[in-house]
Amino acid sequence: MDLRIQKQADILVNHSLKVKKGERVVVISDFEAQTLALEVYRLLIKNGAYEVRVKFDSYEFAKAYFENASQEQIKYFPKIEEFETKNVDCYLRISAPTNTRALSGIDAQKISERASVTRTISDYRVEKTRWVITQYPTEAQAQEADMSLTDYEEFVFSAINNVDWKKMWKDQENLRRLMDRTDKVRIVGENSDLTLHIKGRRAENCAGEFNMPDGEVFTSVVEDSANGFITYSFPAIFMGREFHNVRLEFKNGKVIEALADKNEEDLNKILDMDRGARFIGELGIGNNYAIKRYTKNILFDEKIGGTVHIALGKGYKKTLSRNVSALHWDMIKDLRNDGELWFDKKLVQKNGVWKIT
Repeated sequence: MDLRIQKQADILVNHSLKVKKGERVVVISDFEAQTLALEVYRLLIKNGAYEVRVKFDSYEFAKAYFENASQEQIKYFPKIEEFETKNVDCYLRISAPTNTRALSGIDAQKISERASVTRTISDYRVEKTRWVITQYPTEAQAQEADMSLTDYEEFVFSAINNVDWKKMWKDQENLRRLMDRTDKVRIVGENSDLTLHIKGRRAENCAGEFNMPDGEVFTSVVEDSANGFITYSFPAIFMGREFHNVRLEFKNGKVIEALADKNEEDLNKILDMDRGARFIGELGIGNNYAIKRYTKNILFDEKIGGTVHIALGKGYKKTLSRNVSALHWDMIKDLRNDGELWFDKKLVQKNGVWKIT
């Protein structure tokens, strides 16, 4: 057993999920991550979990479903999945894709419709269970990141295992408190000048409880407050599709124009998923300065220190968001090069460097 895998499993079970005796846990893992899943299972049993369901997945199943499911099947509510979700304490998802473009040929409308049907299940999982999402390194993700597999493994394991997560929480707490006292946020950068309001919302300090790796502070946005425009620095990725140079224009909170150099039609199909998809559910500030490069993996990329990300669609109830949607799509703006972040009338970050303590 690779000691790096053992350490990652320990962090997931004991830091992120904090699994206790008598609890019920679901582990969903891609086939490639079987070694990590097995070590997680061993620790769960050792911790006294009474029931552990381990399920293995692969993109081929999702592809086969969307290629062959009838409209009736797409709209059918999955009662077994609902029952399972409502009868577990903890949920762990291990991502280890062998093909990051598996669903790029599937109609975005089908994917959107299915997400709308299953939204209440995902909402329950997020709001009522303890959950964490993590990554296991694969060739496919290494290629996306322009790395060798060996280098990508070191990147992934270092981002998870070489961090003092309790210290990160302490270091981010001042930022969380400041965001709770802030009303107006302004994001300025290349082809971007966006203002929004967060007064009355609740910021969250993220240090490995739900994402691993982690390192961000996020909150929700007053739903009708966003005005201006933003052009995202990196390709936005959704279900295997890339959307290049995405530019969104907001008026009174709503995306009134969505442009992209690649897949613009699908971009607008996704944003027309439901009434909440064109409104902001989350404003997040990446604060993990150990993650420095974009890898086409949102789990890592949204944490890059000196970036902000805005999620269209669903907002989290714990942040007091009122936006309801089956969509939750994070897009990243890099502020490390000629970028500014303003809280009320104070410049708090310049070129990705904090000007506050």
